[in-house]
Amino acid sequence: MNSVGDGLERELKRLDRRALGRALSRIANASVAEALAGMQGTSRGAYRIGITGPPGAGKSTLIGRFARKRLDGGAQVAVVAIDPSSPLTHGAILGDRIRMDHIADDPRLFIRSLASRSASDGLADNIADVLATLDGYPFDEVILETVGVGQAEHAVRSLVDTLVLVLIPESGDQIQAMKAGMLEMADIYVINKADLPGADKIAREIRAVLKLRQHLDASWVPPVIMTTAADNDGLAALNEAVSQHHAFLRNNRNADEVQRRRLEYHLKSLVMRSVAEILAKESNSATEPLHVAYARVVAGLGKE
Repeated sequence: MNSVGDGLERELKRLDRRALGRALSRIANASVAEALAGMQGTSRGAYRIGITGPPGAGKSTLIGRFARKRLDGGAQVAVVAIDPSSPLTHGAILGDRIRMDHIADDPRLFIRSLASRSASDGLADNIADVLATLDGYPFDEVILETVGVGQAEHAVRSLVDTLVLVLIPESGDQIQAMKAGMLEMADIYVINKADLPGADKIAREIRAVLKLRQHLDASWVPPVIMTTAADNDGLAALNEAVSQHHAFLRNNRNADEVQRRRLEYHLKSLVMRSVAEILAKESNSATEPLHVAYARVVAGLGKE
């Protein structure tokens, strides 16, 4: 999994979890100007695995078991879990970290929960900053867990290499949504809690829809994997599917296009946060004509 160069880099820059934790805390509270000033230059870049799905699908338990498989394979792994924001503190509720406590002490693993805050796309408004920071550390893989089904898939698609969509037997409504266009987003489908009634039915429905996709792009056929995270059923198959997709990507994608999409997402997030910062500083925006307020915000962006 790791090249000689990666091994040498790990020797030169061992993971300091406390230092990384402090760096991410600074990023979480940084203004756009501060975030840009703290960005590192070139970085090695980890393989990014996005795992998304509806609330209650068992993603956190699944990710904990899956991360163990990746660690056992020799990878150094970071897990970034997007949690709903607390209505009181606006911070992450941290439920995901609690459900991953059984692996949290492994020195090759780093877990961080991020509050979704004002983001509306299932991510966090500073997620691109966080991922860029992690790229400066010796991780082989970053697992990104997102909230919900819908816009999350479209947003996270720009940021990860492999996207895993986790569904459960009760996810009939999600299948209808996928038929409307979301199906193109995922590289691997997981039916979790496969011991519940209806699991085989939803798997058949997904495979039927995927057959239509094969006519458009036969280069990668997304597998549909049945898992029961509580007792590790299907985890070996999921681990193998992710590794196979990683190998597939090495020879079947445009690296420049990947970088362009990530840069575009990062730039958009920075601009949106800059606008929010400008509006937060002004007290008279509610009384201004729209065109005057717009011109002032644009002028403010030019000063950033």
